[in-house]
Amino acid sequence: MQISNSDRAKVLVQALPYIQTHAGKTVVVKYGGSAMVDEVLKDAVMCDIVLMQLVGIRVVLVHGGGKEIDAMLKKVGKQSRFVDGMRCTDRETIDIVQMVLAGKVNKDLVQLLERHSGRAVGLCGLDDGMLRAEKLAAPEDLGYVGEITAVNPAPLNNATQNGYVPIVAPLAGGEHGEVYNINADVAAARIAAELKAEKLILMTDVRGLLRDKDDENTLIPVVNASEVPKLQKQGIITGGMIPKVDCCVDAVRRGVGRAHIIDGRIPHSILIELFSDEGIGTMFY
Repeated sequence: MQISNSDRAKVLVQALPYIQTHAGKTVVVKYGGSAMVDEVLKDAVMCDIVLMQLVGIRVVLVHGGGKEIDAMLKKVGKQSRFVDGMRCTDRETIDIVQMVLAGKVNKDLVQLLERHSGRAVGLCGLDDGMLRAEKLAAPEDLGYVGEITAVNPAPLNNATQNGYVPIVAPLAGGEHGEVYNINADVAAARIAAELKAEKLILMTDVRGLLRDKDDENTLIPVVNASEVPKLQKQGIITGGMIPKVDCCVDAVRRGVGRAHIIDGRIPHSILIELFSDEGIGTMFY
């Protein structure tokens, strides 16, 4: 679509107050879903992050990689198994998870961002003890699935202060040298809280929190954290949305300014959220 130079100028002027508000602030983005698979969406996300970096926003990108892990497990003849949305992670599987997330996916994203003229450094939760964890207590043994006990923000602050976007693979170290697989939404929320981020943005494959899960026109744009128990009782927050909402609530209660669940299927959804009056998705405060 062609737009005039005058329209371009108007867009920039309208974005200026938001740029001024967010400059110098930290925004943590959890990157996953279709936006990690579709090539057009991948390029759009990288462009968004580069622009954010250029206008002075400190961006931290936490990524998933479930599809890539599934593919590698399939190659080695190992079946993926999930309980309540969480991957059962035995000793062989955690080795593959570490290899795929901290190796291939993480470094591919670093290279992709740099191809879009960004500056990035690839990290995982094991680096400098960034993420510490213990075995997640669950009704069924999930193996090496962890619950975060501590976050060391030093490597993230060092990266952002030197002009880099830290790209973080959600792995954590245990007390006795174990490696734990961490849910990427949870990792992003805890990192955002430790950094006292202005915003936490969770990219998903839905518009946000819907009053009717089968009708995307029933988006709930704004939710106070205190309203969440009522929405759960009403059956509005169910299934896979429960842990995402819990992450948002936990983040804002730990000091994050705002938390957002946005639709990563929409190109430039991050910029729409940051630099427009209407925003996109569901905001928690």
